[in-house]
Amino acid sequence: MDIKSKTEYPANKLSNFAPNPFIMNGVKCASMEGFLQSLKFKNPDMQKEVCKLVGFAAKKKGSKKNWKRDGILYWKDEEINRFSQEYQTLLDKAFDSLSKNVKFKRALLATGYAQLTHSIGKRSMKETILTKVEFTSRLMRMRDEIRSKMVSETFGWTETGQKI
Repeated sequence: MDIKSKTEYPANKLSNFAPNPFIMNGVKCASMEGFLQSLKFKNPDMQKEVCKLVGFAAKKKGSKKNWKRDGILYWKDEEINRFSQEYQTLLDKAFDSLSKNVKFKRALLATGYAQLTHSIGKRSMKETILTKVEFTSRLMRMRDEIRSKMVSETFGWTETGQKI
């Protein structure tokens, strides 16, 4: 299933452009795109403003920022190298925060067991702040974790498969 904003449910609701509010480290984000674009701004107040944006408005706001030259992004007064494990951990935290959004969670589960793809995304970390693989692998991980938690809660199993 190809995840992009201009397609049918549930793929369109999983797009970074979709209005899926979440809270990241105390900052209200209106969409994943708003959060991602905010990382291009050094000023924490500007980050909060960009986090309020959705879709193309968010993308446009960050489009002129030249982070590619040195790979440096920012989150809450901290410099983060785009190519570091620290950045990957930040992405994990953001997507984990997003997964608490009930509508997003429903859309993610509605994909069933489909392989999730992102045909319009880029592959190189030097070209984008979220590659195809970084995006889709996180969506599939979250889907598996949500499904596993639902089964555990429904049947009273622990993570090791033992009955509670």
